[in-house]
Amino acid sequence: MVTFQERVRGVVLATALGDAMGAPIEKLSYDEIKAKYGRVEGLNTKWYKEDYPPEQRLNRMRGRGIITDDTLMTLALMRVYNAKKRHLDAYDMGEEFLKEIAFRTTFIPEFAKEALIIDRLFYPEKYIFMRHTLSNCDPREGGIGNMVNCGAAMYIAPIGVVNACNPKAAYDEAIAFAMGHQCSYGLEAAGVLAACVAKAFEPGVLIEDIVNTAIKLAKDGTKNAIRDLVNIANNLKEYKEDKDRIVNAFHEALLKYSPMGNDVGRHIDKVGKPSNHYTPSRLFSIEELPLALAYILLNEGEFYESLLDGINSGRDTDSIGVMIGVILCAMKGYKVIKESDIELLEGVNKLNLMESADGFYITAKEIINKDLEKYEKRKELLKSIS
Repeated sequence: MVTFQERVRGVVLATALGDAMGAPIEKLSYDEIKAKYGRVEGLNTKWYKEDYPPEQRLNRMRGRGIITDDTLMTLALMRVYNAKKRHLDAYDMGEEFLKEIAFRTTFIPEFAKEALIIDRLFYPEKYIFMRHTLSNCDPREGGIGNMVNCGAAMYIAPIGVVNACNPKAAYDEAIAFAMGHQCSYGLEAAGVLAACVAKAFEPGVLIEDIVNTAIKLAKDGTKNAIRDLVNIANNLKEYKEDKDRIVNAFHEALLKYSPMGNDVGRHIDKVGKPSNHYTPSRLFSIEELPLALAYILLNEGEFYESLLDGINSGRDTDSIGVMIGVILCAMKGYKVIKESDIELLEGVNKLNLMESADGFYITAKEIINKDLEKYEKRKELLKSIS
């Protein structure tokens, strides 16, 4: 039997693994990855920008196991739970979480130095600071007006952990917390991913159970995108070795929900031109979560094959890797990750990932035990009513 501690370790280490594995090729298309790398097969990958001048790579370094903001934000959320030792909402986003990302330094592997996490964040994650600190918004309205993306979903897995085996509670808490950061289908994805992680903790759970939980809880375009992609995955299982066919089928289906396709870059020619990219919509979905679930189903839960297929599909490769990793390791535990990969991640990133996981395990266990105590009191009350 896989223990709760092994599963929590798995969620944390898989976050770093998927993040670091996808980071060197992030924003490249599937065809560009094939042309430059053939197929990325592990952590020891050279970043395609490594030889660029420092200013063109924003003075960052990636590749060979270096993690990015997906992992940094996940660790920050874990520290908030360690401090509060209870369930969270948008007020915690606007207070304790904001302190973690904008006022307390940590080691940033891409910079190879101590810095504020916000110095590394993408614009929609910096929005947390603007809305809560500079605009002094109602925390529950913090995500309004943000660029809609996967920025909340990429670090939401700890909410699934503290709600292990209770996917609806994980969904509700993720929405209540992440509404301080995201809106529309970006917020919806955070809720659904947290629910998937919580469901994956159930002993004896099947991949199909996790997928069905996602479809049951998801709303609007997110529900439809997940359903469409997992149907394609089921129908194409016999062709799963034909990577071109699978990627093309997935990406074609996603155009209905994420019309930008491979046009993910930012350049001067786009300025002032109207677009529905990253705008709120009940019809749209982020790409990363439907792809993650589809690749997990396609590969019947095989850990590395699912992870590598997802990363090599292109575009937001690191976040796709994170989402695949956290779901499967919540289910299987950290021992499915190669020891050599764990050693590399721990060594290059200087973040004590295993130690952080074990500290968060203690916190999550305490929160769950408090929930169980409340449940027992409710059972006693119901007995008195009957």
